[in-house]
Amino acid sequence: MSLSLLDNLAQQIAGRQQLCVAFSGGLDSSVLLHALVSLRATQLPQLQLRAIHIHHGLSQFADQWAAHCEEICRSWQVELKVSRVTVDAKHGGIEAAARSARYQAFSDYLLPAETLVTAQHLDDQCETFLLALKRGSGPAGLSAMRQQANHDYLLLRPLLSCSRQQLEAYAQLSAIRWIEDDSNRDVRFDRNFLRLQVLPQLYQRWPHFAQATARSASLCAEQEALLDELLEESLNRLIDQQGSLSVDEMLCMSASRRDALLRRWLGRHHLPMPAREQLQRLWDEVALSRDDATPQLQLGAITVRRFRQRLYVVGKISGYKDVQFSWEPNQNLVLPDNLGTLRLLRQEEGNAQCVRQLREGEQLSVHFYAIEKIQIVGRQHARELKKLWQELAIPPWERDRIPLIFYNEQLIAAAGVFVTREAQPEPQESEWYLVWEKN
Repeated sequence: MSLSLLDNLAQQIAGRQQLCVAFSGGLDSSVLLHALVSLRATQLPQLQLRAIHIHHGLSQFADQWAAHCEEICRSWQVELKVSRVTVDAKHGGIEAAARSARYQAFSDYLLPAETLVTAQHLDDQCETFLLALKRGSGPAGLSAMRQQANHDYLLLRPLLSCSRQQLEAYAQLSAIRWIEDDSNRDVRFDRNFLRLQVLPQLYQRWPHFAQATARSASLCAEQEALLDELLEESLNRLIDQQGSLSVDEMLCMSASRRDALLRRWLGRHHLPMPAREQLQRLWDEVALSRDDATPQLQLGAITVRRFRQRLYVVGKISGYKDVQFSWEPNQNLVLPDNLGTLRLLRQEEGNAQCVRQLREGEQLSVHFYAIEKIQIVGRQHARELKKLWQELAIPPWERDRIPLIFYNEQLIAAAGVFVTREAQPEPQESEWYLVWEKN
């Protein structure tokens, strides 16, 4: 049995030399990590292994579990990171919040060329399929878990074809110690209810039930892959460089085609698939709202908004209307809240904006709001900033986050958008080149 599991694992990770194991210390991840350590010792000496343990802080035993994982990794000579996360259950409940916190921790810890390896197995796949069926999911949800998935990193699930019974047999043969999460016995959680009370009866009646649901999930995944291929050209035409989606071009489409495109657009933003009711609200309340409205729909931690007949995915944002920063021109200015970095160069680079250098007595600063009328280069008349944002099609939620460059009280430029008439150098003046490097 152990040889079969090892051979299967070696095939699944073929060609990948840097792996990071999501290590809870439970049976599944303990078997996975032990098997990879065995492969490193016997077949794949070039394999580089690390592990990460997520400390959710939700159980009174969380510190003991972390200590167990540290002990195991020391004995198996695997570098371990214990990542303590905060679980915010406001959106979607504890399970969804814990999952979101885990995957954010993975993203923060992984190296650029590293693959995250998780220990979901055949029985987990069966549970995921049944939970999707309970929610009334379509083919995308019924595809359950894929062997390989792309987030900000590559995720591999090499044990999906192995049953829990196989993992238990391997653990017993290899004398592996693992921990039992007390919450796994709580049938208030849907997955535990299936695992403890439903699936044992199904397996007793139909021993190959898990394999059958895995085949169904695979067929649904194939159907989704075909739809992805058929709709890719249309979706690429509807999406612009900022990732926004055209509403006008979908008005004459059938509801089924439109919904399929909306789901794939949300998927490109790495968002969970919405329920049918949410998708209908997105179309009726946001896409089709009045022209003078500013509609939005909250989907978990993100918001879908419409501006000028295009849909945008917008994360949590903070405006900086009343904030300003002093800036030393010979230093880069790192802006808060992942807004990026401002630089002033003496030589032109890429899409840099040309502005005059400071004159004697002038101070350089960055604001995010201006009240005076502004005359930008190429325009004959001055306009209020609000009118300029409208003319330049800047979405409202982005306007208070665009750095405005001032020399004393004079607006010189909006980084990446425009420069004003006052930014133009006199014949004998030197030039700077303004660059806004967005994160």
